[in-house]
Amino acid sequence: MTDTVRHCENLIADMTTKARSAASILARATDDQKSLALKYAAQAVRNDMAGILAANALDMEASVKAGLSDALLDRLKLDEKRITAMADAMDKVSTLADPVGEIIDTHTQPNALVMQRVRIPVGVLGIIYESRPNVTADAASLALRSGNAVILRGGSEAVHSNRAIHHAMVTGISQAGLPPESVQSVPTQDRMAVGAMLRAQGAIDMIIPRGGKSLVARVQDEARVPVLAHLHGLCHTYVHNLADPEMAKAIIVNAKMRRTGICGATETLLIDQDYAAPADLVAALIDAGCEVRADDMVMELDSRTVSANEEDWDTEYLDSVISVRMVAGLDDAMDHIARHGSHHTDAIITQDDAAAARFLTEVDSAIVMHNASTQYADGGEFGLGAEIGIATGRLHARGPVALEGLTTYKWLVRGQGQTRP
Repeated sequence: MTDTVRHCENLIADMTTKARSAASILARATDDQKSLALKYAAQAVRNDMAGILAANALDMEASVKAGLSDALLDRLKLDEKRITAMADAMDKVSTLADPVGEIIDTHTQPNALVMQRVRIPVGVLGIIYESRPNVTADAASLALRSGNAVILRGGSEAVHSNRAIHHAMVTGISQAGLPPESVQSVPTQDRMAVGAMLRAQGAIDMIIPRGGKSLVARVQDEARVPVLAHLHGLCHTYVHNLADPEMAKAIIVNAKMRRTGICGATETLLIDQDYAAPADLVAALIDAGCEVRADDMVMELDSRTVSANEEDWDTEYLDSVISVRMVAGLDDAMDHIARHGSHHTDAIITQDDAAAARFLTEVDSAIVMHNASTQYADGGEFGLGAEIGIATGRLHARGPVALEGLTTYKWLVRGQGQTRP
């Protein structure tokens, strides 16, 4: 073991010990205590807006020099509006119902034993993420509100922003009388620290990765701690032959171009070969500044398109680029999504309720939409206040992961002296 590895192992061990102690306090904290801590944390973020903006400017300058794409720079950039939205989201989480202690179900056995399942915090969470500094606030807020301690490890491109947001939040949490170790930020960008977190079985109860394919792949390959996976967002929108043309055009442009760098942005457009106005969809995207990579049939619609290759159907661009393919009906569209999708968010645009019902039932994604932009794939838009990510697996939680997804449960059994024969 090298000195660097040993240092990172010791660092994470010390942080998890503090987190475990904080988690025991959070688990028995009242609804009012946790809510007040988040309100104070939100106000502390607003109060330190100038410091957070200055820290973000350092990250932006370094990222521009490093040649990050415009889409990644947009994910990284903070301004007064985004910081205010971040604080407002924290306030929103503070008002959500506390899931801890909720009785999920209860029943009485024939022997008169009363069985209850009750929500409890997971314990200590480790969240590893990239690019977007608002994840620091979202993750910390949801973890604390659900009674969990959290260890955050953000990406190097947002290191100054993340530290400034974390510092402000801890100020507010401490003001409310909860332990500052409830929310910790790993103080090094050494990748060895990530490895130490992934090996911290028994100390960290769940790892949540939020980032690109390479980050998630590393976490899934190396983790000895349970993982709640958030895969990349290779989202599709299918325009059925009975779609309303004006609705389809408006949704497609929004789904791709509103914010190209988020995981809910549509990356592949599938157009039914019997749809009446396919050229209008392609032209609207190009006129909005989007590069269209198309199959042969779509290329015939507009000379401004470029030819798609096989890799394009499997690419999350996070940029003003979209893949467009003509499909031979609903089954062909769903087959394409099954072969190339990431089980994140997929949508159908149609006035045919039967086609919509089949799509909603048969497409195996965490979020499936009818006549709506995939950009709604966001915990705040689902009424969850915020999200840690969109879970694309099948176990524990799926879709936007918020308070309920950060809890588990235990059984409470009450008797009157029963003994088992």
